[in-house]
Parts: sequence; C-alpha cells; structure tokens
Amino acid sequence: MPISDEDRKTLLKLARESVRATVAGSASPAPPVCGESGRGEAKGILAERRGCFVTLTNKGSLRGCIGTFHPQKPLAEQIVEMAASSARDPRFTLDPITPGEVADLTVQVSVLSELEPIDNPLDIELGVHGIYIVRGPASGCFLPEVATETGWSKEEFLSHCCSGKAGMSPDAWRDEQTTVYTFTSEKFSK
Repeated sequence: MPISDEDRKTLLKLARESVRATVAGSASPAPPVCGESGRGEAKGILAERRGCFVTLTNKGSLRGCIGTFHPQKPLAEQIVEMAASSARDPRFTLDPITPGEVADLTVQVSVLSELEPIDNPLDIELGVHGIYIVRGPASGCFLPEVATETGWSKEEFLSHCCSGKAGMSPDAWRDEQTTVYTFTSEKFSK
C-alpha cells in the first residue's frame, strides 16, 4: 500500500527536524503529531513497525545513510532515530555535517518491505530489490537504487555488498552458510 502524501510529508519533516537538532546538539523532535489539529497518536503506517533508512546528500554527495531492518519502534519514531544516526554517520566523523549545511541537504526516507530470504541470489531484480546479506555476526546491505546508480551486474552487486559492507569475501553470497534476503523500498525525498 503506497504511503500517502500527508504521511510522506510528516516523515520528511520529522527526519529533517531530527537532523537539524542532532547537528545543533539539541533534543530530537517528538514524533509524531498527526492530523489537522496537530494532536493525537500515530496512526496507519506511522504507527507500524517498519524497517527504514534515512539518506542525507548534499549536491549529490553522500553525507549519511543509516537504517534498520529490525525496528523496535513505530515508523515515525524510528525515522527520528535513523535521521539522528545519519547525521552522525561514523563514515563522516572527520567531516561532520555542520549546522549551516542542513538547509542544503536532501533528505531521503526509504520505508522497507519485510525481508524475504532468496534461494538463488541471482534471482534478484536489479533496481527493484535491495539486498541484506548475513553470515554469523557479519551483515551488510544495499538499497535497491545502489544497483541502478553503480550500473553493477547482479554478481557485482552481491559481491560488493559482501566485501564492502559486510566485511566478507566477495563471493560469500555463494556460500550455503550465508543468507541473502531481498526487500523493496518506497523512497521519497525533499
């Protein structure tokens, strides 16, 4: 079921406010405030426990991307948490987002489907499926758009996820002890 325009606006607003607060060292926004009156509990998809990612870019350059497949909170709360984490993405510790940069950021929210194990990883559909690869304590993921943005083949998509994201050997996805999950995402940005 597609996410309504109103819910998209709410999630994007919560994400941006959370990034702004995190970068400024302030408290994150209290989610959510639904309905025309601005009062009430989260309803519909905002109240569901859904995996999600928040991706931050500035003029096309990645500035942060953090998410979860195992949400412990309703989506609205999870988005606030993931946005704060994205604003402090450890990959950018030496070049953190500054308060003056927040207005220039594009905030993208990706709401994920349930994870589905796949018997043959080569059955993935590039640009449609994201992947989450797990073996023991190691795991890594790519959102669906990574395949499109990089132009990788299925094998390259799987191998780069194993080696670059999960710290496994590039061909670990072929191993019986490795589980490859697929998922889809509904993404929107502002």
